[in-house]
Amino acid sequence: MKSLLDASKASRFRITRIVGGYGVRRRLLSLGFHKNDLIELDSRSIMGGPLLIRNLTTDTSVALGRGIASHIKVEIVDEEQ
Repeated sequence: MKSLLDASKASRFRITRIVGGYGVRRRLLSLGFHKNDLIELDSRSIMGGPLLIRNLTTDTSVALGRGIASHIKVEIVDEEQ
């Protein structure tokens, strides 16, 4: 299990855990990120900018700052499943 910040662009991930307080969890839930959702990293900005995340479960894309993205713990999903 690793942070979304450590994720590579070429893989699909499953959200295993959202770490943080009530405000962080509420913010991510309002953006449509839930435990067990499938996501992929669309792009990563240079010099510490936001990450563009695509939620494959709800078919939405959201730009997340690195601070809030660090609260999302993910695991790599096997492509054959």
